[in-house]
Amino acid sequence: MPDTQHLIFEGKTALISGASRGIGEAVARGLARRGARVILTSRKIDSVREVADSISSEGGSATALACHVGHFEEIERLFEKISTDFGKLDILINNGAANPWFGPAIEAPEWAFDKTFSVNVKGWFQMSQHAARIMLSQGAGNIVNIASIAGMSPIPQQLIYSMTKAAVIAMTKGLARELGPQGIRVNAVAPGVVETKFAEALTSSEFIQRLIREQTPLRRWAQPEEIVGSVLYLASDLSSYTTGSILVCDGGMTV
Repeated sequence: MPDTQHLIFEGKTALISGASRGIGEAVARGLARRGARVILTSRKIDSVREVADSISSEGGSATALACHVGHFEEIERLFEKISTDFGKLDILINNGAANPWFGPAIEAPEWAFDKTFSVNVKGWFQMSQHAARIMLSQGAGNIVNIASIAGMSPIPQQLIYSMTKAAVIAMTKGLARELGPQGIRVNAVAPGVVETKFAEALTSSEFIQRLIREQTPLRRWAQPEEIVGSVLYLASDLSSYTTGSILVCDGGMTV
């Protein structure tokens, strides 16, 4: 590491939220292996620092910073530090999300609704605002949102989360239209069920397991590493004429 044959992100600085595990960690490692200087964030600095140290020990360039995406003041501090310490930002990967409620929508408490929307919608919008301001000053940039097929067809027992992902898809398309003339591309990847700690409520559910077996042509859920290629494609110049797109990675579940 890095893979010197494929340094397609050499010279690029990338910010990945929710990078302490799962899809965020896998994407951070994928970007670093291909030459990017990666900034990893998570609510707790210790867990994300372990990932950054691991990337650095393998020859990559990684910095760990704490940021709760649901707290506006922490997002402001994060981008102030990025502007001061790095002076640029080429790629933003919005990934860190909340999903505290698994159950019937009519039984969902207000706090679960507020927390999920605060992080997944308001937080991502504010992250995108701050990133776009830096990118506008550069005349170029790239935002990739980790959406979900839940945003296109709500997942049982996950209506609030599905609603936030529908908002992320709308945000992706709206920002792509607004920012495209200034050279900033905005796209999203929409995974199906991925085996992560974040998705334990789904992967441990017998109903969801049966649904995967019956409705997914590949008859299984994904591993985090299987989402990386789609994210890297959208974040790279290989997709230079692509913006406002939602790239589905769901094993064929929505076919």
